[in-house]
Amino acid sequence: MNAFPASLSQTNSRVNAHVHQAEYARRLNRVLDHIDQHLDAYLELEQLAEIAHFSRFHFHRMFAAWMGETLGDYLRRRRLETAAWRLSCDLQASVLDIALACGFASGEAFARAFKIRFDSTPSQWRTSRDERRLTLVRAAYEKRAKQDSNLSQILSNPDQVNVSGICEDGGSHQPLRKYLMEVNIVQLPVVRVAYQRYIGPYGPGVTEFWRSKVAPWMQVHGLQDQICYGIGHDDPGVTTANKCRYDACVTISENFVAGTQANIKTLPGGAYAVATFNGPMTAVNDAWMELMREYLPASGMQCDDRPCFEQFLPNSALDPQTGMFSCLLCIPVKAL
Repeated sequence: MNAFPASLSQTNSRVNAHVHQAEYARRLNRVLDHIDQHLDAYLELEQLAEIAHFSRFHFHRMFAAWMGETLGDYLRRRRLETAAWRLSCDLQASVLDIALACGFASGEAFARAFKIRFDSTPSQWRTSRDERRLTLVRAAYEKRAKQDSNLSQILSNPDQVNVSGICEDGGSHQPLRKYLMEVNIVQLPVVRVAYQRYIGPYGPGVTEFWRSKVAPWMQVHGLQDQICYGIGHDDPGVTTANKCRYDACVTISENFVAGTQANIKTLPGGAYAVATFNGPMTAVNDAWMELMREYLPASGMQCDDRPCFEQFLPNSALDPQTGMFSCLLCIPVKAL
């Protein structure tokens, strides 16, 4: 008996399963985007289920199965992590203002929740941000030292490292000025993009996501020459690695239809501090941290609530001969 029909049926079944999974991800990503845009609001389960076009009776269980945490736990975590990021970056805002902007009813409730999550008061977190980052650097140094017996010949004393943050591969934190050109304040336009979301540790996982998932999809839709954007939504020094979110975005036209594998959103325009980066992929995170630590405090500017992103052309961003990656690092800014 010819086995071809059975094989074809199995192939179709796998294709259909992939399409259905992509649709689930697309709907749930709409919910995650809505949550981030409304952290200061009271978010009802029924409302979020409607956004996802899922039954409100089953949405809570579906969300927990997909995300690995309950909706309530996710909301608390995102509010606290966003508050931690704002405490470090927006030094002009009061602790109470940040608490209210992140959905807490009072400064007291915020302080209690923050202490439980980070074992620190909000004020201590803000004043100890440099020491906290140095602790992360030391942890990366110690991790790499166990893996490489020759590390001491490569790295300087970690107490003298001149950047804050850690490489995703646990690598060193060398000064990055050789990778960064002059920073300019640029007015960027509003951009419509299609995006696919990766959840997991930044670093090699993101690179593989672009290679195996996003690039083939772009090729199929004739988008391989369009400008791309990479948005890391979470600070790996605050959010656990397996919960970090990254959006791989590509510019699309107004009439483009994304289908089931991607969502569509708009990247806001406005003032951005833009720096050209040219260096190894493992140094991108450190470059971000250097901009946040050294450029912003001296610039008279501060981050606002728009996302930071990397902008690049996919066909020329990575030099296959040298392994060097070129992109623009864009930080949304406003006056202090």
